[in-house]
Formats: sequence, C-alpha cells, structure tokens
Amino acid sequence: MTEPKSLQCDAKEIQRSLQLIIEPHTLFEIRLLKCRKGQNTRPFTAAGYFDDVKTAVEAIVEWDRLYRPEGSYVTLNPVDPRLLARSPNCVTPYLEPQTGDAEIVRRTLILIDCDPVRPTGISSTDCELAASLERAGVVRSHLTEQRWPAPILACSGNGYHLLYRTDLPNDDQSKRLMKRLLERLDAQFSDSSVKIDTTVSNAARITKLYGTVARKGAGTPDRPHRISRILEVPDSWLS
Repeated sequence: MTEPKSLQCDAKEIQRSLQLIIEPHTLFEIRLLKCRKGQNTRPFTAAGYFDDVKTAVEAIVEWDRLYRPEGSYVTLNPVDPRLLARSPNCVTPYLEPQTGDAEIVRRTLILIDCDPVRPTGISSTDCELAASLERAGVVRSHLTEQRWPAPILACSGNGYHLLYRTDLPNDDQSKRLMKRLLERLDAQFSDSSVKIDTTVSNAARITKLYGTVARKGAGTPDRPHRISRILEVPDSWLS
C-alpha cells in the first residue's frame, strides 16, 4: 500500500521550520534521501546548499512532488559559506561531497532524538509514536530541572525531537561534550520501547526538515507515512 496522494509536504511549515532553525544570513544544506524517478528505479540522494529560505522551500516542494524522497533533511548548524558553490540555491542529484564535520562554522543547536524501537526501514505505529512523545516529555522535564532553557518540540513523523539552542565552537571539546550528554541521557532514559539516539552528536548532523513527509517503508494503515511538524516553540526562541 502506498501513501495517500493527498499526503504532500507543507510549504508553510517548511518555511516556518527553516526560519526557526536556521540563523539569518547563514548557509545550510538540504539533503533528500532515497529519491525515486519511478516506482522501479534505484533510489538516489540529492542535495543542495542554500542561503535563501524562499528558494529552498520552492526547491524542496518541487523535488517532493517529482521524486517522493524517503526523508528530507537539513543541517542543524551553520555551514561554511564557501560551500554554496557546490550547488548554489538548487538541489542537485547525486551531489558529492556533502557537508563534513570540519565544514561547520559553529554549533547552534542540540538535537535530542527520542526514537521508537522498531525494525529498520519502516514507519512507527501510533502507539510507538505516543511512547516517543511520552519519553520526550520526561527528558524535557529532567533537563528543565537542570536549568536548561525550554526547547522546540517537534515530530519527525516517526518519533519526537527536542531542539535546544546553544552557542559552542566546532571543536573537539564540544564534540566530546555532546557525545557525553547523549550517552548520559541514553543510559538514563532509553529502554526496550524508546531509545535516545546517541549518533546525532556530530557537528554536521542533519535532522528531519519539519513540514516534509516521512516515508520509511510502505505506508500501511498501522505504519502510515506522516508529515513532520514543529509542535511547540518557546517564547524565548522568538525573542
């Protein structure tokens, strides 16, 4: 079974997400995984570098309509502005290389990904998604008690994300700090139903571009494809 034809990415939500996540006047990479030219063709990755949000939204919507990527992603942290020349304000099929850790200017966001445990390559059930939301709430409460600021809460389509603002250099010390943070949260809050993803600590990490469709596996009644969305934005984020 395939996803309903009416399930399309939400251009307004994509624009809102980019405006919330991307700092003004910085470069970001858009990466579209497992695009397909037709039902029986081999999937491919496409990517592009953007310094203009409006142009990025137009490109993402067009590629989603034509190639139905499994997932659409954006870099968390500002990218070296020289990389714009790789694919300037457009998406390019098979683009290589993509952003590396050394090509991040600095760290501006911390991603905590509460991911439901399930076989690789399939969407989550509603129950698995609900378990992820509950776990994200527990982690957020714990960090609030530790005097962390309020985060953005977002649904990736298959799990829930917490995004925290930070301002750290892109260096080995910051890398170790992020790695230790996620390992501690994993040890404290992961179990057989939901895991805290410890692999998202690198500087060039990409995250789901909210407003796009998560298409892991076939869309079935119990494991449907969903549109990712930002659900809560703290007032402090907007000030």
